[in-house]
Amino acid sequence: MSIQTMVTWIVVLGGLAAVAKPLGIYIVRVFTFQPTWLDRPLDRLEDRLFQCMGIDRDSNMSAKEYSFSLLLTNLAWMLAAYLALRWQYHLPFNPEHLRDLKPTLAFNTAASFVTNTDWQAYSGATTMSYFSQFAVLSYLQFVAPAAGGAVGIAFLRSISGRQLGNFFVDLTLMVTRLLLPLAVIGTVLLVAQGVPETLKAYLHVHTITGLRQWIPRGPIASFESIEHLGQDGGGYFAANSASPLENPTAFSNLIEILSMGLLPLGFFYAFGAMTGKRRFAWTLIGVAGTFFIGMLALVYFPELAGNPLVNSLGLHGMVNMVGKEIRLGLGGTSLFETSSMAFATGSVVSAHDSYLPLSTLSFYLGMFLNVVFGGQGVGILNMLMFVILTTFLMGLMVGRTPEFLGKKIEAREVSIAALAFLIHPALILIGSAIAVATPLGQAGIFNPGPQGLSEIFYAFASAAANNGSALAGLKAALPFYEVILGVVAVIGRYASMIAMLFIGQSLLTKRSIPESQGTLRADTPVFAVVLLGSIVVLNALTFFPIMALAPIAEQYLMLAHHLIR
Repeated sequence: MSIQTMVTWIVVLGGLAAVAKPLGIYIVRVFTFQPTWLDRPLDRLEDRLFQCMGIDRDSNMSAKEYSFSLLLTNLAWMLAAYLALRWQYHLPFNPEHLRDLKPTLAFNTAASFVTNTDWQAYSGATTMSYFSQFAVLSYLQFVAPAAGGAVGIAFLRSISGRQLGNFFVDLTLMVTRLLLPLAVIGTVLLVAQGVPETLKAYLHVHTITGLRQWIPRGPIASFESIEHLGQDGGGYFAANSASPLENPTAFSNLIEILSMGLLPLGFFYAFGAMTGKRRFAWTLIGVAGTFFIGMLALVYFPELAGNPLVNSLGLHGMVNMVGKEIRLGLGGTSLFETSSMAFATGSVVSAHDSYLPLSTLSFYLGMFLNVVFGGQGVGILNMLMFVILTTFLMGLMVGRTPEFLGKKIEAREVSIAALAFLIHPALILIGSAIAVATPLGQAGIFNPGPQGLSEIFYAFASAAANNGSALAGLKAALPFYEVILGVVAVIGRYASMIAMLFIGQSLLTKRSIPESQGTLRADTPVFAVVLLGSIVVLNALTFFPIMALAPIAEQYLMLAHHLIR
């Protein structure tokens, strides 16, 4: 490992750890309506917005009302985005006169961006007009993560003994107090690094060989900033952050990595600050951080060791740099990819299809668990879902009614949490089975053997986890995949969020139980180890069989020097 790699990792990981506490405290102050430094410039604007919408800032909703508001609002966004993409040619800011999107691609894109998945079955520079990029997709990159953050805040309020709050108030504050200020700062920093920000037409130039070439440009810096802050991941170009127009320097690479982790880590600490369980919050950060380090090692060291097939030719010491960014190095590339999968962003700085099968296990792990910090609001929801399941299992072991934050965990909470957990693997496994078993699904397979299965499995894992990255090699621009992946993304987004809202409301209505000698302490290293083990075991039981048939089998064949043609 080089000194540059070590310094990069220490700077980024140390920076994220340092910002978790102050940002988490700020989040709590905003959503418990305590004074903040943004009150003076924004209070009057927000009050006018709430007045226009007929909303009282201090009003509260039930879990049913909050869920209905979430679903209805997201449905409206999805329909508006679909229509805008279908009529793209007739809308303004289209200097390249790009055509309307076909119905299935418009549905897939609208569903993907509304659910914060940002799966892209198209090349942005040749498909989307400026209007579609900044007025449709970039707008959704603000409000989609804001909706997830709002649900996370509502759940944290409920388990801290407060009412859930109002969805529309939380949604507005997520945008005005968090995403918009941070996005402005991120945009300025990226522009300073050379990322374009313009509405001028694509640049047409003559090359030194006398040929004519067009260079795409547009409002890229602002798109990139919110793409990573909101854990959206949808790139302006097909190459995503591997394009030098999106990510030109090593410093811009660090900016994008830090942007991905700011809000997810802030929400983890906000849980502790809002409930008064700060030590418990650090315990959860430690569990998620352990997974993160493991994922980073799983990406970096197999690639550093090189491809076994190449090594068998006597070319030892050759780092597997196929599909990687040489200007960023293996260390910077590995950290970016690990962060993207851990924070459920889905942005890429390299070709995932070029990684060794053993390294891709890290990508799958991030999408299976969805708790390695995850997206803002949603990541802490998934982690607390596993906490509830782990508490229940430990209660069974000692013959005591399990408790969570002083509230009894009973059949209703455990049943809902178990359902929320099972929906995720069900979407991945059933979707993959349909694709493998039908001619429509098989039509997208370009690579034979375990690699083809891996690509299908990865696509459904990405959609269900609202990640949006792709293993590539799969022809996803087919009506079958455009429709089914869009449906999986929608179900995967809202099912667990709504389930956790109802768990929160159920716990809110329960009487608090004072701590005693028999109370299970959740802020101890012992609980952290049990929680980590529970997450691993539950997911291994669910996903290991298909993993054994796909990336693990492919890695074994590579070690046996077997080529699949």
